[in-house]
Amino acid sequence: MTISIIITLCILLLLAYVFDISASKTKIPSVILLLVLGFIAKRLSEGLHFSVPNLNPVLPILGTVGLILIVLEGSLELEINRSKVPLIFKSSLVAIFPLLIISFGLAYYLHLVEQLPLKLALGSAIPIGIISSAIAIPSARNLLNNEKDFITYESSLSDIFGVILFNFITLNDNIGTQTFGRFVLELLIMLAISFIATILLAGLLNKIKHHIKFVPIIILVLLIYGLSKLFHLPALIFILLFGLFIGNIDELRHLKLIQRLHPVNFNTEVHRFREITTELAFLIRALFFILFGCLIEMPEVLNSETIILALCITIGIFLIRYIVLKIFKLPANPLVFIAPRGLITILLFLSIPVSQQIAQINKSLIIQVIILSALVMMIGLMKYQNPKN
Repeated sequence: MTISIIITLCILLLLAYVFDISASKTKIPSVILLLVLGFIAKRLSEGLHFSVPNLNPVLPILGTVGLILIVLEGSLELEINRSKVPLIFKSSLVAIFPLLIISFGLAYYLHLVEQLPLKLALGSAIPIGIISSAIAIPSARNLLNNEKDFITYESSLSDIFGVILFNFITLNDNIGTQTFGRFVLELLIMLAISFIATILLAGLLNKIKHHIKFVPIIILVLLIYGLSKLFHLPALIFILLFGLFIGNIDELRHLKLIQRLHPVNFNTEVHRFREITTELAFLIRALFFILFGCLIEMPEVLNSETIILALCITIGIFLIRYIVLKIFKLPANPLVFIAPRGLITILLFLSIPVSQQIAQINKSLIIQVIILSALVMMIGLMKYQNPKN
């Protein structure tokens, strides 16, 4: 039994690796292949009468760890300097406006047509409004540098804005002036924690001489995130700031505090830290989507009761994205196609309190929107020709 599980996991993860390295050639998003792989693996195990334990409780854990590592991986690769300020500003606006338009638009539709309370509908609509950095960042690898940076910033910020908005709506029974005041206070507390924790972790990364040093740092990052979430703080802000700080230590070398870290030697450690983070992010991401594929049932994919709404949502996602990109004078091709839904959508959907769940936003709709948005991205990237190639 144990050996069979080990062999199966090894084969699945090696196939996931093949999907990942071949994605630049086939233009097929690895998420689609991973979902199909998980689905087939589950059907084969049933056909061979192989007992599979209940994997549902594992999915949120993998999703949360995966989200942290993916945002960290993306932020470590970003350069921060004066020339990047316009790009950061535009990516922030492009991240937040479609999120708000899609979330509130879908919520108002459910409120007016289905007669649902607006707050209840909004809590279920927000996950669909968020771009998945877990799919977007890997899919942007072969774009031009400025386009790749834009996607990394935008998708990471979309995750952060989306999680903050989701928690604000679902964790507060009544929304008023006091609620907004508490939210601002929580944000300021999180920024202070992020600053202190980032300095301390950067110091540890530079000072630890033991041959095991990167795994404890990652564990501490996960711990700080977990403790922050325990108090309902916007913890993803810490992940983004930590990655940006240690990834751009050269830009801050004129500060006395940074000089104590010996930036020249520190860069070598950061490079090694980035490598292990990237590999861990791949491992967790692959396991998450394979596992989610195992839990998918064919009637959920082909559910005729939700497919029309899923198609309308998908069309709305890309139409709104096209308009927003044009408003901010950004190249529609290929950026308009890279707006997938995925890990963060699933994770937040599973996090909706039982008392706030609605029948109209169900697992079938989520799966269909994820698959449709990934297919649109695949077709768009297949048609796109990188000027460098």
